[in-house]
Amino acid sequence: MSRFTVVIATRNRRSELLRTLDRLGALPERPAIVVVDNGSGDGTPAAVGTGHPGVRVVPLGRNRGAEARNIGVHLARTPYVAFSDDDSWWEPGALERAADLFDAHPRLGLIAAHTVVGPGRRPDPVNAAMAGTPLPGEPGLPGPEVLGFLACASIVRRRAFLDVGGFSPLLFFVGEERLLAYDLAAAGWGRCYVPGIVAVHEPSRRRPPARDRHRAELRNTLLTTWMRRPCRVAVRATMRLGADALRNDDSRAALAAAVLRMPAALARRRPLPPAVERGVRRLAEGTR
Repeated sequence: MSRFTVVIATRNRRSELLRTLDRLGALPERPAIVVVDNGSGDGTPAAVGTGHPGVRVVPLGRNRGAEARNIGVHLARTPYVAFSDDDSWWEPGALERAADLFDAHPRLGLIAAHTVVGPGRRPDPVNAAMAGTPLPGEPGLPGPEVLGFLACASIVRRRAFLDVGGFSPLLFFVGEERLLAYDLAAAGWGRCYVPGIVAVHEPSRRRPPARDRHRAELRNTLLTTWMRRPCRVAVRATMRLGADALRNDDSRAALAAAVLRMPAALARRRPLPPAVERGVRRLAEGTR
């Protein structure tokens, strides 16, 4: 019996999702698969039910963003959960290796995999960033410490993920991984990059405009700062974004969106423990 469930959040990418399910279904690990549909209008749930009857499909009826992954994890009945996007999957053997590492390291809460991109399987730049992290690392863990990762190339211990509440619904999408990494670290769970575990990402052509993604990234970076960083850091970040907003449309839109969500962010404010905050600061400064 597999130790893994693969959880996929999807929206309006039926053909790409079916390709991903073909790839996952061929894995030797034979993981359970849960697809959480964020209100697709292209017949995704029915197509999955027809083409992959062994896959559990959860149609949400509306787009709930990264929170859809939380729903999938709640439904999983395995100790470990791997995330895929509808345009990404895992190489054969990757999940088995990850399960062995989780079994051997009880404090390990998250593995960030090595990501290869496109038909040419070129390394994603995030691999080098994680490998060369200025973070000091945690003794006894099987790779460099991380405080950020790609959701579509990540694997979690289900109990750790649920203990910290999973991905924040407030952030919706873009940069939600950073807050989860912070919360895992604050709760004492290890997080590391393991280059021998490989995820494949063939980016969809159906992507939101780059401008929208950039604005969401700016918004969520500010919200995450207010939720977890010291007040002085959050105030400085707000002032910087405000100054940029005077001359930049993207910053202005991001600031306005952040202001609307700020009451909810402040209600969720839990400053990081000093040791984790030092790591966040070291990572931001690029110093060892």
